[in-house]
Amino acid sequence: MLPSIRNKLKAIMSLNDPKWGNDSRNGDKKNENKGADSPPDLDQIWRDAVQRWNALLSGKNGSAPQGGGSDSGMRGAGLVAALIAGVWLVSGVFIVQEGQTAVITTFGKFTGTASPGMNWRIPYPVQQHEIVNLSKVRTIEVGYRSSSKSKQPREALMLTDDENIVDVQFAVQYKLKSASEFLFNNRDQDEDLIRQVAETAVREVVGKNKMDFVLYEGRDKVSLDVASLMQQILERYQAGILVTNVTMQGVQPPEQVQAAFDDAVKAGQDKERQKNEGQAYANEVIPKAKGEASRIIQEAEGYRAKVVANAEGNASRFKQVLAEYQKAPAVTRDRMYLETMQQIFASTSKVMMDSKSGNNMVYIPLDKMMNGQEAVNSGKAAAAVPGASHDPVQGVEIKAPKDARARDVREREGR
Repeated sequence: MLPSIRNKLKAIMSLNDPKWGNDSRNGDKKNENKGADSPPDLDQIWRDAVQRWNALLSGKNGSAPQGGGSDSGMRGAGLVAALIAGVWLVSGVFIVQEGQTAVITTFGKFTGTASPGMNWRIPYPVQQHEIVNLSKVRTIEVGYRSSSKSKQPREALMLTDDENIVDVQFAVQYKLKSASEFLFNNRDQDEDLIRQVAETAVREVVGKNKMDFVLYEGRDKVSLDVASLMQQILERYQAGILVTNVTMQGVQPPEQVQAAFDDAVKAGQDKERQKNEGQAYANEVIPKAKGEASRIIQEAEGYRAKVVANAEGNASRFKQVLAEYQKAPAVTRDRMYLETMQQIFASTSKVMMDSKSGNNMVYIPLDKMMNGQEAVNSGKAAAAVPGASHDPVQGVEIKAPKDARARDVREREGR
């Protein structure tokens, strides 16, 4: 700045220099030609200005001419005062970068803010400004310091709801949302406020939860609750701070009980593993047992329905046969006899032919005997016809009951 001021003083004082240009008071032909054809001597102008300034400060006219010394001194003092005033006014110009804001105070009282770009304020000591970065993400650490790689037990040790001690280390990221609130509502613009608020919030949240919840499944929820509670406290304080994120760096029991706690954790994990295995076995066995029971029940219901239906059918058939028998007993009896014999002979391999001489001709199917079916067929025939004898070699010999046949003949003759 000094070289620029010096150049301005040289230019200003050169206009008031009596030796500059075509001055009739000089009367020097050489100087006239020089002033008309060549540039002024800046070094000489600067020296004359310094002499005049010293003369003004000392109250003397120096080497100025006798007639115009007073007027020239007044003009020089005015120009110097104007120059000083211009420099003073120019000192009020300031530039605010993008993402920043400037807080302007008048005699120490907040009067407004300035947006990014070139701005002007009344220079010092009337107004002052302070530039605050609003876009910067700031971070504080609670329970540890990453710079020194050391823990802070006073900040990290906390008491849970079930009266257990845990070591909590976390980091808080925040930004400034109001430059005026941040500057004027905080005693110091450092990290002590946000650190104390963070420690207060995390102690309250951890104190309301169990130790296992804080250590394992509830870590994300604890982070969200801490961020929300911190923001509420900062809003009440009007600190002008916005909490953007809370990250849990480490949550563990104290070092003195770490080994015992690890054993308890392993036991709990084994318990959960065995419980899961038992549940998996139960999920495999119980559905099979239920399916088998359902199948047996359905088979029993089907068998019951079959038996009931058969019984009802037989009862209905018997009632129908009884009604027909009552209408024509002989015809019904003959029909029943024929149907029964038809059923018997349909399942046997022998054919019995009746003759008037009373001799029975029996047909023995040798092919069925060779295939081993004779025993089954003979058993069925013996069960169907009363009075039949079973011979494993000769087969089944069926003899018609003579008494029944004679009774039928007599009934026919009677009719």
